[in-house]
Amino acid sequence: MKILFITEDKFPPYRPDVAVLFVEELAARGYRIDWLLQAQDPQNGSRTASLGGGTAWIAKMDDGESRMAKLRKNFYDIGNDFKMFKLARKGQYDFIQVKDKFAAALMAILVAKIYKLKFFYWLSFPLPEAMLYRVQEGISRYPLVVYLRGRILKFLLYKVIMPNADHIFVQSDRMKDDVADRGIAKDKLTPVPMGVALSRVPYTIEDPINSSSRESSKMVVYLGALNRVRRIDFLIRAFGEVVSRVAGAKLYLVGAATEPIEENELKELAIELGIKDSIIFTGFLPMAEAWAYVRQADVAVSPFYPTPILRSTSPTKLVEYMAMGKPVVVNDHPDQKKVITESGGGICVPYDEHAFATAIVELLNDPEQARIMGTRGRLYIEQHRSYTVLATQLEQRYRELCQNVQTPA
Repeated sequence: MKILFITEDKFPPYRPDVAVLFVEELAARGYRIDWLLQAQDPQNGSRTASLGGGTAWIAKMDDGESRMAKLRKNFYDIGNDFKMFKLARKGQYDFIQVKDKFAAALMAILVAKIYKLKFFYWLSFPLPEAMLYRVQEGISRYPLVVYLRGRILKFLLYKVIMPNADHIFVQSDRMKDDVADRGIAKDKLTPVPMGVALSRVPYTIEDPINSSSRESSKMVVYLGALNRVRRIDFLIRAFGEVVSRVAGAKLYLVGAATEPIEENELKELAIELGIKDSIIFTGFLPMAEAWAYVRQADVAVSPFYPTPILRSTSPTKLVEYMAMGKPVVVNDHPDQKKVITESGGGICVPYDEHAFATAIVELLNDPEQARIMGTRGRLYIEQHRSYTVLATQLEQRYRELCQNVQTPA
């Protein structure tokens, strides 16, 4: 099967739902995937490169902050996307797929009609709703511009792009329901949640790091960004209660905030609560080093502030924790609740500091229960959320959708 894939992801793609699911898994199964995307590095000009069993046509990047730089960046990107007309005419593709782009999706609708191809749209994040939510919450720098853009993109997405798509892939069951509420038929929607490449994740049934290579304190790990929007102050306040109930408990925040002031606010909160010595800020680390902290943890945590926008996402850190055999404490975000309920790999509680703290304390004080949950979680990921499994499911869906397609000559 041959695919023309136009995506918002930059070259080289690093998000696992592209870099692993398509570039590795589907390509290894014989799929030929050609790409239209933009360079990550502004030092590299427009060019072609091998990627995912096919060729990538890569647009030049301008990462400047001025308005002219941003205009040039969009001009380069849209100009590159216009190549889909020529590629579709010559490429003998089974379908065109556009991920998280709007102007490109409008082009793809036209291309698909001209060359009688299937057109699939892939939505990983509700960008129009996120724009409107930022305006509503008063956190947008240019509220009028962002509001107008959000309204226009929302109209295009639900009234033009999705109705003209042959099929739509979404991030989660919750996103499927949200999109269906906008008038899109449910049988036109397929959820593809975030997964994990098991071969890349460090895991052993009996990890020697836990028994010999660290101090005997009770170690809790959070892996991810510390930006204010993540509300990590919730976790620090909850951990204040953990420290009062479990001697030697330590929280490792493995990650950083985009703005130093946001991370400093968290450090000041820890000082205010009297738990400064119980919280370790590691800063941003390469993935291998970050995962080393997770390997040492007794408990991993994934608090997810329940905004209407983020409730439809599929958190990556949760499946990474579970792939490493760690028991997890989460709050009742839809995808997290589904995974924990089905797997038995941790404890899911309401978004409440006391409830979150109590769940952490329970697992720290019961290592055997924690070990059993970690084992269950790993098994669940192997069976349901590895990218090998997800690729098999996606391949089956593609074949169902394309079974009557005649590849153009």
